[in-house]
Amino acid sequence: MLSIRLVTDPAGFDTLALPVGPVGEPGRPAAGTGRPAAGTAPRARLLSTCLALPDELATEATDLLPHLDQPADAGALHLSIRPQGDPTRLLLVGVGAGDEAGWRAAGAAVVRAATHESSITIAIPVDAGPEVARGLAEGIWLASYRFRMPDPGAAAGDPPPLAEVLLAVADSEPYRAALEAARSVAEATRFARDLTNTPSSVKTPAWFAERVVEAAAGRSGLTVEVREPDWLAAEGFGGILAVGGGSAQGPRLVEVSWRPEGAHRHVVLVGKGITFDTGGVSIKPRDAMRLMRKDMGGAAAVVAATIGAAALGLPVRVTALAPLAENMVSGSAYRPGDVIRHYNGVTSESTNTDAEGRLVLADALGYAVQRLAPDVLLDLATLTGANAVALGKRTAALYSDTDELAEEVLAAAGAAGEGAWRMPLPADYTDYLGSEIADLYSAPTQGAGSVLAALYLREFVGDLRDRWVHVDMSAPSWSEGNDGELVRGATGWGVRTLLRWLADRPG
Repeated sequence: MLSIRLVTDPAGFDTLALPVGPVGEPGRPAAGTGRPAAGTAPRARLLSTCLALPDELATEATDLLPHLDQPADAGALHLSIRPQGDPTRLLLVGVGAGDEAGWRAAGAAVVRAATHESSITIAIPVDAGPEVARGLAEGIWLASYRFRMPDPGAAAGDPPPLAEVLLAVADSEPYRAALEAARSVAEATRFARDLTNTPSSVKTPAWFAERVVEAAAGRSGLTVEVREPDWLAAEGFGGILAVGGGSAQGPRLVEVSWRPEGAHRHVVLVGKGITFDTGGVSIKPRDAMRLMRKDMGGAAAVVAATIGAAALGLPVRVTALAPLAENMVSGSAYRPGDVIRHYNGVTSESTNTDAEGRLVLADALGYAVQRLAPDVLLDLATLTGANAVALGKRTAALYSDTDELAEEVLAAAGAAGEGAWRMPLPADYTDYLGSEIADLYSAPTQGAGSVLAALYLREFVGDLRDRWVHVDMSAPSWSEGNDGELVRGATGWGVRTLLRWLADRPG
């Protein structure tokens, strides 16, 4: 990741970014540095920072504002080239309300504008709280993410031109902890993006497990266990084995545990880890298969968040479970109509082999309840296309029987900049789950696909129904283009939400 440093005495910068906020009162001068153009109502103002700007620079910047479109909007950006000036490049960047979200958008906008600069200095308002540095740094680090498959035989490519961002502050001490938190969150999110973006020709269940082991190595209090097919068969993980049975690449169950000293509460995170999904015998159309390397985004998020919790030193015990399998077509693939016995003894009649994610999650949820005794259980999954139909491309569907718990996770998602919306769990829909030859249908056909999937999973959480959250994040796990801090491809959705939520939970 590029370097972000706090500086109290910047000098000699070629590129300077100044924050722009909305006008507090009509006609108010812009931070005492100039006046709006005559006869033009000001819409924005320069925010006062620790930098002593030359009068001509402040006047130039202030006079520009009335002529720009919504310059105070979060992420709005204007670049002025000043060949004879100092600095030679001036960025005016909108921060909206000046909250963490506004500064996150500003950071993303600045880093996207840096096509030639090697260093940018961003002036921070004198009264800014630590959340400003956190939002700004997250926006910079996340928007500057790029994924390329490594080529060991090729020479290293040219590095991006932007190597560092300097945050000009009056006193660096109040911002150090926030900047370190932003770094840990960004690193965890980028790790989840890397895992999800990797093509499935490389990303087998075994490969995924190896990457998690490497990422966790050397971190005190963090352990990883990788369970292989023979162990899964001996222990009765019928869902994982059924889904992975059609592939030459055997399934895995990865368990990552963060156990800080003194922690009493135990949170278990479960993430769907289908490393590629053909749909199995119920095969997908070609176009629907193209991006199925992302079908393990939930597993990537929960393991990355647990490693991130260790990096942040969060005082809560966390266990991540990643059931990993390829859903392939072969003579050994499971079929529609098969009855699958899960870890907890519940049986499912397979109605559609393309509804495979809930089968591996069912095993992991049953294992979590019986073996790990969590205080709270949360699962994250790229589970249904119905998520996007209901809520669009940027919003996850959240399900819980407990208002307080649902509100906690929704609040964390909002603070972290990730969209989620609570959906219902109608009691009368549970009738659709009934099978004549098993305990449950895996995928009823009566509609409301995301809701029915959540109701199915709820059958495996036992006595933890009042302490369980399910998040269907299929739609926001992938971005079709650059948008704010998101980069085209995997978004790492859920890592930021989980880390924000875990940080707010007592140990």
